[in-house]
Amino acid sequence: MRAFARQMTERMKAVAAAGAVAAFWLAVWVFAAALVAQPLILPGPGAVVVALLRLVCDAGTWAILVGSGARILGGLALATVCGGVLAGVSVWSRAFARLVAPALSFVKATPVACVVVLLLIWLGSARVSIAAVFLMALPGVYFSLVEGLAQADKPLEQMFHLHGVRGWRLFCAHTWREVLPFVLSCARAVIGMSWKAGVAAELIGMATGTVGERIYQAKLLIDTADLLAWTVLVVAASWACERVLVWLLRASGPVAWRSAVRAHGHGLRGRTGAASDGAAAELALAVGDRAPWAPALDGLVLHVPAGGRTCVMGASGVGKSTLLALAAGECAPCSMVFQDVRLVEDASALDNVLVCADARVDASSAAALLRLLVPGIDVHARVAELSGGQRRRVEIARALLCPGGAVILDEPFTGLDIAARDACAEVVLDLLDGRMLLLATHDAADARALDISDIITL
Repeated sequence: MRAFARQMTERMKAVAAAGAVAAFWLAVWVFAAALVAQPLILPGPGAVVVALLRLVCDAGTWAILVGSGARILGGLALATVCGGVLAGVSVWSRAFARLVAPALSFVKATPVACVVVLLLIWLGSARVSIAAVFLMALPGVYFSLVEGLAQADKPLEQMFHLHGVRGWRLFCAHTWREVLPFVLSCARAVIGMSWKAGVAAELIGMATGTVGERIYQAKLLIDTADLLAWTVLVVAASWACERVLVWLLRASGPVAWRSAVRAHGHGLRGRTGAASDGAAAELALAVGDRAPWAPALDGLVLHVPAGGRTCVMGASGVGKSTLLALAAGECAPCSMVFQDVRLVEDASALDNVLVCADARVDASSAAALLRLLVPGIDVHARVAELSGGQRRRVEIARALLCPGGAVILDEPFTGLDIAARDACAEVVLDLLDGRMLLLATHDAADARALDISDIITL
């Protein structure tokens, strides 16, 4: 209750501050209009309000505003689609990026007026608005998406790939959530710019029945109050579009994540099916041929039979994680606990488990396993709020419920005391369900806890 009261107080203070700022600039406007004393040059607020009310009460005004808005948003939508496609190809192909980036940089630096005049010559006034918005918005969309895709969390993406989360589910669970901050930043800049470019194109092209035409007429008649009233309408429409679209974009992140979680296991036949397909039933890997940079792995041939258990032991830095990464690539989809933490920090512990889980796993069974591994845990708590040991056990729960015929554990008990380690090891053995187990550790007690006798020392 106190938090709510504090939040309301802060909002009231923000509203009061905004009102004070608006009153200040209104006073400046009144003073400037009185000082100029020429309504044709600078009309006062009263004259502009009268002109604005006249426009608002005219149905034709709304038809013109909606028509211009549709063309502007159409150009923006086209730029978004093309920018997304170009950004995706650019991230995949550096040669393509080097080819496209200079052209878009040139377009970005070109004045709007020059672009509009060229488009008038090529396309005529009817299509100039949508084309101008498309060209002005495309570079912003492209460069924002390229930056977002380039900075996406690659280790987390690898985790999703290994656990069989691919296609549209990978996009919803990872890609979109990673690029969304860049998209939001781009939207705040591009939407307003699109309205300015669109109206400028209509004004220069003098397209009939558009906002630009009405602004041009106001200029010819030297009706400054009407000109300012149309300016207010355009600014209001741009502001409303930005608020609505930014809200929709913000909401799309949680919606995409929930879609990926609800469809867990989609496209996979489950644990038994994966094993029967030979995806991870047996592992035979000439490791030395794959990792010439790791001397400790030179000449090593890793063989783990179906349902077998093998432990790789050695000091830090000898190549245990490299060995497991190579094995995981051969076994994918598989279940894996990585040496570093790979969780979606702002999602719940339960959702982190479910998003990679077998299709036969429901929320209640996943929650039960989490409570078994982490006594007292709130399964709906954000992962970022959990301790290091709790986060580690969330990853173990995720690995145990994933599809595939192999469970790969890289230092899985880091941060756990002896009692917690033994309890987790017991759960792992209970839920192994005939799958192959590959462990990397520097502590022989971990191998004993998991009942592993086949040990490879690096």
